[in-house]
Formats: sequence, structure tokens, C-alpha cells
Amino acid sequence: MATTQKMIFISLPVQDLPASNAFYQALGFEPNPQLSDEAGTAMVWSEAIHVMLLTHAKWRSFTDRPFPPAGTADSMLNLSLGSREAVDSMNTAAAAHGGKADVNPVQDLGFMYARDLSDPDGHLWGAFWMDPASMPGAAQTSA
Repeated sequence: MATTQKMIFISLPVQDLPASNAFYQALGFEPNPQLSDEAGTAMVWSEAIHVMLLTHAKWRSFTDRPFPPAGTADSMLNLSLGSREAVDSMNTAAAAHGGKADVNPVQDLGFMYARDLSDPDGHLWGAFWMDPASMPGAAQTSA
């Protein structure tokens, strides 16, 4: 039996597709032209994680559920990054490209460092770095 790679495609409604494309590219996402058109852009984070940026009209072809009111949060998506510096860089890029950096207080737990941001439409993303070897109890071994 053949196995298929498990993937996640996150669909986000956006008001300004070109601005959203620029924002996500500034964060390190790569556009996939094979899955993109004038109504939506597939943005690739990794082989397994893709974000579909959809115009409101395209979004409406999938659901007629209401959009969350501006300034509210319906979910937060989190991305693991390779260093504290990468977390800082993502927040800097977010603020410079129409989003907002540090929409929540910065979390620095020593073994984990996290900063939250929002895209131009208010979708929340958590950028974090974690060092599992430094987690409390990581050095303990079972007897």
C-alpha cells in the first residue's frame, strides 16, 4: 500500500491579494504558481505546510460562514523557527510589510522564545524557537 505524505493547507481570506503575497514572501513563504491564480495564491512554508491566500470572493466559494469581526481572533497558527534571531527577523519583516509585530507580550522562557504577529488581515501567527535539550526536566532520565 502506497503512503501519501501528510500535508496541511491553511486557507485564509485576504482583502488585498498582492499585499498579502508580498507580506508572506517577506516572512519566508514561497509562492507556488501551479496552485495560484488571480483569486488565490498558494504560499509554501515547507513540503508539508502550505497557506492558501484567497480573495474574499474565492473564500465565499467554499463557505458562507461570516468573517470574524476585525480585531478578534479565531485561531493562531504557530511556526517553529531555527533560532531566536529568526523569530526576531520574522517579526521585523511582519511590521515592515503591512502586518503587526508583538501583538501579544514576548515570551522568553529560556528554552523557548516566542513572538506573535498578525498579517495585514489580522490573522495571527506565533513565531517561536525552542531548545528541547534546555527544557525543564530534559536532563532527567528514567530509572
